[in-house]
Amino acid sequence: MNVTLRVWRQKGSSDRGTMVTYRVEKITPDMSFLEVLDVLNEQLTADGDDPVAFDSDCREGICGMCGLVINGIAHGPDAQTSTCQLHMRSFDDGDVIDVEPWRAEPFTVLKDLVVDRSSFDRIIQAGGYISAPTGSAPDAHAIPVDQRSADRAFDAATCIGCGACVAACPNGSAMLFTSAKVTHLGLLPQGQAERHDRAIGMINQHDAEGFGGCTQIGECEAVCPVGIPITTISRTNRDLLAALKYREP
Repeated sequence: MNVTLRVWRQKGSSDRGTMVTYRVEKITPDMSFLEVLDVLNEQLTADGDDPVAFDSDCREGICGMCGLVINGIAHGPDAQTSTCQLHMRSFDDGDVIDVEPWRAEPFTVLKDLVVDRSSFDRIIQAGGYISAPTGSAPDAHAIPVDQRSADRAFDAATCIGCGACVAACPNGSAMLFTSAKVTHLGLLPQGQAERHDRAIGMINQHDAEGFGGCTQIGECEAVCPVGIPITTISRTNRDLLAALKYREP
């Protein structure tokens, strides 16, 4: 396969970026998209050019580092697939493929395809944890959890924090990420003590970071690589309303 990549190049956060066209030849359908970028960078290095900066780590669809907008779609054309798990068999020989970083005000472009996602860390720091003493690790059967709650909590906990939901949302909202972190703790017995403070703290931090408001468009759910459902947002909104009522004098 031979493809043409139009890649966003930007030297730094204070510089203007532009799309630069590269030809990548003799790749195979079984190569992942990141491997194609590796091949491109080998070409650029051999030619004495600056390689394309992009994030990656586990390359197994677990860490969430590999977020890219490919042909206008966060993580590319395949549903529930992260960029590192996207293979070139999803494209045709001779395709022209646009590659861009996440686009959102809180996600500052640091260089090329690398963005600053530390805003997600601050949302977690605002309440995405359990600080109430729960003692040592209990036996698995010590705290009863009904099957439905356990399944929903696990589904929410699979969020890898990649930011695709933000990149896809027309409002630049991070509510799918935030609600996943609120929900997976709020559904478990250990998370009940701080349930109200967690919902208020994390949503307030979400807004303070400059993310947009959620209007339930659903683009976030469509591009989420692990299939977090938009219903987690509705559940978080209910937690927020309950928390505000709970705090009323």
